[in-house]
Amino acid sequence: MADTVLYEVSDALAIITLNRPAAMNALNVEAKVALREALRTAAADPGVRAVLLTAAGDRAFCVGQDLKEHIELLAAQDGGEGGDGPGRLSTVSEHYNPIVRAIAGMAKPVVAGVNGVAAGAGFGFALAADYRVVADSATFTTSFAGVALTADSGVSWTLPRVVGPGRATDLLLFPRSVDAEEALRLGIAGRVVPAADLRAEAEKVARRLAAGPTVAYAALKESVAHGLTHSLEETLEKEDELQGRAGASEDHRIAVRAFLDKERPKYLGR
Repeated sequence: MADTVLYEVSDALAIITLNRPAAMNALNVEAKVALREALRTAAADPGVRAVLLTAAGDRAFCVGQDLKEHIELLAAQDGGEGGDGPGRLSTVSEHYNPIVRAIAGMAKPVVAGVNGVAAGAGFGFALAADYRVVADSATFTTSFAGVALTADSGVSWTLPRVVGPGRATDLLLFPRSVDAEEALRLGIAGRVVPAADLRAEAEKVARRLAAGPTVAYAALKESVAHGLTHSLEETLEKEDELQGRAGASEDHRIAVRAFLDKERPKYLGR
């Protein structure tokens, strides 16, 4: 992986760290490609059973697009510096969409450890995760309208589902900082912890999930996503399908035996 994104695996947990602290973990092309590939690597690795997405430094989780690089790309698109005139921004299809699909669609839990400012696409990546552990100093902002852009990185799908469509529209039309306390109240944060404890607490949550019933977790993610956009009858059918999958897993048998023996189950992730 590139130095802009760090990747490590231990005890079935992949830890992916955005590593541009001096730039508040802003997303240049190198970082976006590295993050996309790190997530794909974690998703494809059968030895990885959960992912922790976090960031270096104590100021920012990710402030979104690197605007210094972005202005150079715009100049090229507008005909300057060898460009061919105005064109469509391609980073959404090339980078943001695959990153969000990898997080939300991964058949294993993804925890976001939000250590500071999460803005724009950074907010979108955090929202795409299954659970967010948030430092008490962290803030969230949509920021898109502030630079005359619309929502991307899945925010127009995830944010209304977390805070409701009315509040989501308000936050998108009138960008502002949502502090950790309000984020907890709105459901953006799963838990809020002292900033100094953020990494340890986020890793504790992620390691608990990495030791859990991976097949069941994957089914739960799929079931919730399906239920948000389908009728009750369709959702009941999907639950039947997914319960068949989970019920056939080795972990289910381990859990039942452990319950009968009054022991703590030791899951294998299959």
